[in-house]
Amino acid sequence: MHKLTHFRLCPFSRSIRIALAEIGLDVELVEERPWEWRQSLLALNPAGDLPVLSLHGGPTLCGAYVISEFIAEEVRNHPADGLSVPLFPGNREERAEVRRMVDWFHRKLDREVTRELLIEKVYPRTGARPPQPPDAEILRAIRANIRYHLSYIAYLADERKWLAGDVMSFADLAGAAHLSCVDYLGEVPWDAFPAARLWYQRMKSRPSMRAILAERIPGTVPPLHYANPDF
Repeated sequence: MHKLTHFRLCPFSRSIRIALAEIGLDVELVEERPWEWRQSLLALNPAGDLPVLSLHGGPTLCGAYVISEFIAEEVRNHPADGLSVPLFPGNREERAEVRRMVDWFHRKLDREVTRELLIEKVYPRTGARPPQPPDAEILRAIRANIRYHLSYIAYLADERKWLAGDVMSFADLAGAAHLSCVDYLGEVPWDAFPAARLWYQRMKSRPSMRAILAERIPGTVPPLHYANPDF
């Protein structure tokens, strides 16, 4: 069976888990604590990054970008296999816009919001860092940044059917993956951005997100609305 090495609150891992669920590809989940830099992970991916998809009888794919592109190629090349959800739909220009939005979430939003939140709120509770309260100044910066990102998502949601165009794409999956992590930590001011909220409600309602929304991290409890698509 295919195996996906992941961490439950890793947005990159979540984006691939959602993508795999969208195309109906079953995988065995192997959880990894990436901050431990275990030799078993480094043997799979010398960079020590997640996720890693080990295909049964096939290659080992490292990182969300590589995995998503590989899956997209498989969907295009083998339509008879029933893998019908395009991750990068449309013509060349439309696919370029999908990739731009994926990069926005997996690089910019991660750098300015998701990664720092995990460092401040999750890692100290897992032994990855010495136990300490979150840095108030860093949290203020993160909260300002998330509002900027939500305003952009709201703008896109008003202008388009989906974030990158008329068809749902990996851009939506990447965005939902990051926001689900941030929302788990109670740091998304949804009420101030109703258009972004409506888009995320559509994503939360998809069966592909049920598994990740049902998971919990020891020592960290999400807000009551977290798993409710009608929040």
